[in-house]
Amino acid sequence: MKRLLFGTILLALVLVLPIATMAMSRDGGNVRNDRNGQNDRNFPPRIAFAAAPEVVVIPGTYVYGVPDIDVDIFFYQGWWWRPWEGRWYRSQNYNSGWSHYSGTPSFHRSVPSGWRNDYRNSRWKGQQWDHQRIPYKQVQRNHSGWEKNKHWEKNNWGVHQDRKDKDRRDQDRRDQDRKDQDRGKDDREHRR
Repeated sequence: MKRLLFGTILLALVLVLPIATMAMSRDGGNVRNDRNGQNDRNFPPRIAFAAAPEVVVIPGTYVYGVPDIDVDIFFYQGWWWRPWEGRWYRSQNYNSGWSHYSGTPSFHRSVPSGWRNDYRNSRWKGQQWDHQRIPYKQVQRNHSGWEKNKHWEKNNWGVHQDRKDKDRRDQDRRDQDRKDQDRGKDDREHRR
């Protein structure tokens, strides 16, 4: 009886242990670190988050950065993005399922390399920056509506402008509106 019980347990371990090991080594289809900590398919290492990360919108963009870690993780148009070892990866989830992205995402050109220092100093290009920390679920749910409705532009991304800058931007906006109106008149006259 003991041999039968022992044999059954041994057989169960032989069948279950390899399946459990394979499940632990996969992350959204991407092979992850093995027992020695070696990354066997050149995917970025996992970052342990205690909870879903809060993000901040980077002024002048609709790119959201995770400010409280020392590696770049961005959220842009429904994707989480992460550079690692000279390559870019993206995922639908902030901490798993990373897949290689060929090239550099277009948004990255508009993200200054020192954005995290500006965040820590609450300054953006010399102006006070009252950044807003946005919970994970809120950015997931609202990012496309915010972009469509120009939410952050209306709030100037939380950056306070001095009076001269504001007056100059208002004048530039009025000048552009006037040019657009003149262009519309020219188009209408040309069609006649």
